Amino acid sequence: MQSPTLKQRLALELWRGMRHAAAQQHELRTLFWECTLRCNLNCRHCGSDCKAQPAVPDMPAADFLKVVDSLLPHVDPHRLFVIITGGEALLRPDLEDVGRELYRREMPWGVVTNGMLLDERRMESLLEAGLHSAAVSLDGLEPEHNWMRRNPQSHSHAMHAIDLLAAASNEIVWDVVTCVNPHNYNQLAEIKEELISHGVKLWRLFTIFPMGRAAGNESLQLSAEQVRGTLDFIATTRREGRIHASYACEGYLGRYEGVVRDHLFQCRAGVEVASVLCDGSISGCTSIRSNMHQGNIYRDDLWQVWNERFQPYRDRSWAHKEQCSHCRSWRYCEGNGLHLYDDNGHLLHCHLHTLEG
Repeated sequence: MQSPTLKQRLALELWRGMRHAAAQQHELRTLFWECTLRCNLNCRHCGSDCKAQPAVPDMPAADFLKVVDSLLPHVDPHRLFVIITGGEALLRPDLEDVGRELYRREMPWGVVTNGMLLDERRMESLLEAGLHSAAVSLDGLEPEHNWMRRNPQSHSHAMHAIDLLAAASNEIVWDVVTCVNPHNYNQLAEIKEELISHGVKLWRLFTIFPMGRAAGNESLQLSAEQVRGTLDFIATTRREGRIHASYACEGYLGRYEGVVRDHLFQCRAGVEVASVLCDGSISGCTSIRSNMHQGNIYRDDLWQVWNERFQPYRDRSWAHKEQCSHCRSWRYCEGNGLHLYDDNGHLLHCHLHTLEG
């Protein structure tokens, strides 16, 4: 694979300085709430390995709102975005109650959903509760999506959810998320046309990382050629301008930096993003499934934890080891996204290594 151009390297150098400044400042901009580990699907690629009856019960809404209130003296509520996720967040009957409380505190909030429970009535109730943004997952055309989600109705529900969100486009910001894998890779152009025909303006594409249910499942991993093909497809789609496609914030991409997403690579976990997990653990973002917890809301103050801990997120020198110790791109990557590490601090996947494979 070609190295970044001189222009890209200059941009990466500037971005590196901005990234380090952001880590020092660590302004809390996004707070995820993992409100449940229950799910009404059994997806093959689930990084959280969510189940219909998980071992961890749902966190009481009052416990999370208490955390929110503890932050209000320290943050501008208009600048702290709360994203409610799971599991499947819409399984919670009190989701709108929480949304209304956040809205009353003037905090924008959004939800991530598989779309199975998003009908007209639920859409209306979410909007009435002040819903600001939403993301719905679509992982292929009907056969492939249903295969991945292990439910024959999942595609039709996801498409109906997309239609409902498109109808509410004047009220909320929303996008569609697709996990690219060998089963849908050759359908990307068809998926794009389907999304455009349903009024989708924003489309995020991910690859599947080896965590949770996806760990060890080689059939879900793209080859180096397919990863490059995915990024080339995104770049072409962005140039077309018919739908705004972006690659996720997963990893450093070498010569694709500045080409396939709106920003250069940065893992914002613990720098601008914190999470309250279902058991009360305080972490970076909910994609991190390894034990990088910095505390627990049932014994720690989140604001104090945010300011006094999170060093492993903000100073990545500990990751300069093993395959990263001799990497010429360490300066810009600093060890990839933290969701790609196991409990022992070992990197499970390197995007640049795959691209160069």
